[in-house]
Amino acid sequence: MEEANQSVVTEFIFRGLCNSRELQTFLLMPFSILYMMTVVGNLLVVSLIITDPHLHSPMYFLLANLSFVDFCLSSVTTPKLTTDFLTENKTISFGGCMSQILCVHIFAGGEMVLLVSMAYDRYVAICKPLRYFSIMNRQKCILLVLISWIIGFVHAMSQLAMILELPFCGPRIVDSFFCDIPLVIKLACMDTHTLGILINADSGVLATSCFILLLISYTYILVTVRLHSKDGASKALSTCTSHITVVVLFFGPCIFIYLWPLSVTSVDKFLAVFYTVITPLLNPAIYTLRNKEIKNAIKRLVNQNVDSRDNF
Repeated sequence: MEEANQSVVTEFIFRGLCNSRELQTFLLMPFSILYMMTVVGNLLVVSLIITDPHLHSPMYFLLANLSFVDFCLSSVTTPKLTTDFLTENKTISFGGCMSQILCVHIFAGGEMVLLVSMAYDRYVAICKPLRYFSIMNRQKCILLVLISWIIGFVHAMSQLAMILELPFCGPRIVDSFFCDIPLVIKLACMDTHTLGILINADSGVLATSCFILLLISYTYILVTVRLHSKDGASKALSTCTSHITVVVLFFGPCIFIYLWPLSVTSVDKFLAVFYTVITPLLNPAIYTLRNKEIKNAIKRLVNQNVDSRDNF
């Protein structure tokens, strides 16, 4: 009886991004290319930072972890989205749906905390440059990354615990391309209004608190440096611009989805695509295009490959 109450529904059906078969066929190639670029871009950043001694610093250690998290976040939803373009019945098992929810919140929650750690790293580097390597030592960097994973895991488990025992007995159509909690709990055979508020509050508190910490950190960095030197302020702004851009691109959709009182399906789908598909692709591009050391590392890698080919 207890097992039956857990879930009568054994699978869910995704409505997907659109209803038009022609449009879905058209979108298959662009989204496949976007995912391939995301995988290549993020893994390239990770491999460059691991293999290039010039990039063995705290900032790039955190950046490598960010790229890995972006790769994981995109891989939870995008492959399923692209394969569903080819099928008429876009189904996912109950266990698969719960796994998607768990993984999305682990990686998204971890990325939020990791971005705060990267802001702290920039604060120490710009405001306390003489003590940078003593403060941001290897142990501190590993601790910051572990904290981001732990908070992401605890956040995801708290979300999953609130919906895992809900009775699902139909309907089973999720009006999205992946299992998003606000849409899944609407399918439960009970009143979930209060539960929805608790779930949104959980995600909203994490996203908003991290976002506020980031705003305070970068504001303090720029104000502090500007008081000392205009040139320094310009350099600090250049250094932090890529970080601030990534923060806005990632947190904007998340905060809007979980804190905005009105839900518009088309807008929610666009924002979901943005932070699960587009943002993981933009992050390595933003850091690569604005970072001279990353670009130099790519040039060194290309030159090494050319030299080895010539020697061969």
